Amino acid sequence: MALEISANHYQMTYYFMLLVLILGVAYLVDAVRKKKLKHYFISVGILFGAVLLGIAANATGLMATKEYADWSTRGKSEITINADGSVKEKTDGLSKEYITHWSYGITESLNLFVPRLFGGSNQEELGEDSKTFAYVVGKEIPKSTALEYFGVLPLYWGDQPSTSGPAYIGAIIFFLFILGLILVKGRAKWWLLGGVIMSLVLSWGKNFSLLTDFMIDYFPLYDKFRAVSSIQVILELCAPVLAILALSVLFNEFVSKDKKIKALKISFFIIAGLCVALFSAKGMFDFSSPSDEQLRMTGLEGLPEVLKEDRKSVYSSDLLRSLIYVFLAALAIWFFLKEKIKENILIVALGALILFDLVGVGQRYVDNDDFVTKRRMARPFQETPMHQQILKDEGIYRVYNPSEGWDSAGTSYFHQSITGYHAAKPAGMQDLFYFYIFKNNIGILNMLNVKYIIQQDEEGRSYPAINPDANGNAWFVKRLKEVGSADEEILALKDFDEKNEAIVNTSKFTNINRTTFQTDSTTTVTLTDYKPNHLIYTSENSNAGIAVFSEMYYANGWNAYIDGKPSNHFKVNYVLRALKVPIGQHTIEFKFEPTIVETGSKIALASSILLGLVVLGGIGFSFWRARKEVKEE
Repeated sequence: MALEISANHYQMTYYFMLLVLILGVAYLVDAVRKKKLKHYFISVGILFGAVLLGIAANATGLMATKEYADWSTRGKSEITINADGSVKEKTDGLSKEYITHWSYGITESLNLFVPRLFGGSNQEELGEDSKTFAYVVGKEIPKSTALEYFGVLPLYWGDQPSTSGPAYIGAIIFFLFILGLILVKGRAKWWLLGGVIMSLVLSWGKNFSLLTDFMIDYFPLYDKFRAVSSIQVILELCAPVLAILALSVLFNEFVSKDKKIKALKISFFIIAGLCVALFSAKGMFDFSSPSDEQLRMTGLEGLPEVLKEDRKSVYSSDLLRSLIYVFLAALAIWFFLKEKIKENILIVALGALILFDLVGVGQRYVDNDDFVTKRRMARPFQETPMHQQILKDEGIYRVYNPSEGWDSAGTSYFHQSITGYHAAKPAGMQDLFYFYIFKNNIGILNMLNVKYIIQQDEEGRSYPAINPDANGNAWFVKRLKEVGSADEEILALKDFDEKNEAIVNTSKFTNINRTTFQTDSTTTVTLTDYKPNHLIYTSENSNAGIAVFSEMYYANGWNAYIDGKPSNHFKVNYVLRALKVPIGQHTIEFKFEPTIVETGSKIALASSILLGLVVLGGIGFSFWRARKEVKEE
């Protein structure tokens, strides 16, 4: 458990917990039937202690992550309205729309068995034999150009916004899983089947909102995770395990041959019937995708219709492909049961078929071009003359690239940017983006110290335009505008004077004694030393005033000091820091000193020591018991 949590993918650990709960229920039912409840609850108690110890050994990361998560987009929103003025959905985590944005289609789930039943991916290689390629070439477009611009197109037409490939587990694995449902007996089958069903149904997200909404509303922490379709990792674990157990029963001499043959026939006919049903249902689908309309913008009006024909083609070809693989696997098992081949030959045959099946599909999405040098991976973005020009400026400033949107990391790789990708963004910044940055509100960009705005010239080349009105790293304001809520605070930013005014929410910060201040040309505050966790400024002002700093306000660890003495700072302009500065010359410091890290480190250290002692004690006990058993014999 300690190693699982330290892998640092809490969403996958959470899904694993759901699977363990299902396993626990299966074992509980078995314990009731066998009247072994005492043993069951003792075992669960020991495991519960192990889980707590594993969690405590990771206390530092977990506690810090929880503290940040509450402040991020995965926590409770401060505002109750959306950028368009509508009422914001009330939630303690992510919105239901965001959580279920990637929801697997119910019928689409059959691509577990047929890889391109719903087209495959949004970047599917069509090849020169496709109808689309023939259509494009027929429009007098050179073959080389056709391959470059139309060789890879969105064949996917399922319910998700986009996908890099199907959740294909393999036709033979799927077939052996069905065989396992018939042959395998006992609690192992039921918890594996339960895991598959849970994973599949929850991956449907908004397409099965009855269960999904229940989980979001009532199941602890479920609303902290997005992309519900990723829960299919549970299915991709359980189905192969049950498939392997099916093989173990086939090799079990104590199970009658007639029973095995009957199970084989039933499993094959189920698969054959499914294939016939899918072939028959082909006419019920329209094979269209929302992305098709964008293809018309290429000037090739008939392209979407031709692409539909290619979707129909791969639907049929992959369906036939899966049926053939299942037939060959069933035939190999039949020969084994009829004693025509040995067990080892069957293992080799099934292994080879599964390998060819999965590698064949995998190479559609991962090929030699995807295996790059370590050096290239270490530098995923290439530095352009535009980046080089900006980097000549050695000051502390920010860059904004409107063409990248909110989720691109390209600019952030080279510069301090106000955008970039993260699955748990600062909630305040995301609110600012939707309310103002998305609309290119220059006042907001000024207060965020955006010195360079990347634009395109007439030839489409990017260049850095200097924003001469950027506020800089810090400045004194002449007045504070008091508001009574977070909603009022963010709305007040629409037309405020960002250089002379600051907005403060007095429902959160009540010790504001004055709202107007005197400033003149000699009033300055300058950043003299910058580290991500330690910022030093010098200030000079002839009157006591309020300094605003172009850094995000984060109460959990950031402390302010004036001339080495602690001083309270507060939030203004919805996301920034502000500080009352007395008259005269001063050194102002902001230090990141999170107490939760110190607390968590102590817990983690003590737990790790205890964990080590438990492991050593367990090993010692095992040796002692083994020696005792030898002596008794």
